[in-house]
Amino acid sequence: MVQKKIKKRKARCALALQSLPLQNQQHTLEGEEKRREEKRREGEAKTKKNPRKRGKRKRSNMSWAMRFSGFFSAAMLMIILSPSLQSFHPAEAIRSSPHLDGYIRQPDPQNRFSFRKASPFRNAEQCRPNNRTLTTVCDPSLVHVALTLDLEYLRGSIAAVHSILQHSLCPENIFFHFLVSDTNLDSLVQSTFPQLNFKVYYFDPNIVRNLISTSVRQALEQPLNYARNYLADLLETCVNRVIYLDSDLVVVDDISKLWSTSLGSRTIGAPEYCHANFSKYFTAAFWSDHRFAGTFEGRRPCYFNTGVMVMDLVRWRREGYTKRIERWMEVQKSARIYELGSLPPFLLVFAGHVAPIEHRWNQHGLGGDNVKGSCRDLHAGPVSLLHWSGSGKPWVRLDSKRPCPLDALWAPFDLYGYTH
Repeated sequence: MVQKKIKKRKARCALALQSLPLQNQQHTLEGEEKRREEKRREGEAKTKKNPRKRGKRKRSNMSWAMRFSGFFSAAMLMIILSPSLQSFHPAEAIRSSPHLDGYIRQPDPQNRFSFRKASPFRNAEQCRPNNRTLTTVCDPSLVHVALTLDLEYLRGSIAAVHSILQHSLCPENIFFHFLVSDTNLDSLVQSTFPQLNFKVYYFDPNIVRNLISTSVRQALEQPLNYARNYLADLLETCVNRVIYLDSDLVVVDDISKLWSTSLGSRTIGAPEYCHANFSKYFTAAFWSDHRFAGTFEGRRPCYFNTGVMVMDLVRWRREGYTKRIERWMEVQKSARIYELGSLPPFLLVFAGHVAPIEHRWNQHGLGGDNVKGSCRDLHAGPVSLLHWSGSGKPWVRLDSKRPCPLDALWAPFDLYGYTH
């Protein structure tokens, strides 16, 4: 009977509160708070007389606090994980960048990665006088180098830049063009190389997402692998020539020598390997269909690695090579004419029309095959560039304490450190 009376009394109080104006409700609640405070004081006075009850009250308070804390933590987690509960639209969580016009998303990778500052670099006396404050991307005396930047290969890219600066007679005359897709890396580059002439370009993955065939191997179909196809569109029109480099290499010679390579009437230059089995880069369906295989008639196609190329951007733009590559990517979606991702379209467009460059400028394959990443030896002859193409990367093998002998040639250019 007592319990029923209490329940009825509470129900009447609730109805009364609902019928009161807001101000009266507030006064009622304040009065209720005062009564609770008086009861609490009376309870404390009683517990002083009875320690056992006081212990029970403490445990009860702790239990209530833990339940509230758990509820509060869960609620906060829901708000963080659910965009619909956030006080801002997810698209607004974009870090502004002077290079990328606000396309770059948080979090800043510097929260996880840290690189030592590179030693200062200066031009030799015989170099053109360089006033760094006046250097612009359109300066005709600059050497232009393009690389991609992403978190997976960031350590390799930084080492590549470091190696170029270390071996250049005129490092202040080099301008770097970095292609990125979704991370804020320009401030990291600036802090590692404070004197560096560079610019960061946003490459929208959606440009190629619908062009990448689902049949190509997953590891090679990342959109940023195709960014080199769009250098002529991304870079300023005043940039007439650029050296494109992969992120898993180091340069051990003056890159101005590669820059001065004559391309003649060709659009790109690269070391060619005509002894390689060229047919393996395309499927049996490709070679059995004259519409496709006839592409190479009248040409002497040779394999070349697209990780090191000198590109004439003026001729590229004029001849529309980006569209030509995209057309072959469209064919691949319906006909499956090759297995790999970004290399075969380049071979289809350029093989047999490449200005040959000395093999010393791409000692490739040091990462081993694409399955085991086994150790490899250098090819015979002089070396100007070491390229760890293949699945084995020197920074991964060094960290795992299972390096290959040639990984020791990469290590001196590593500026990486991990922030805990």
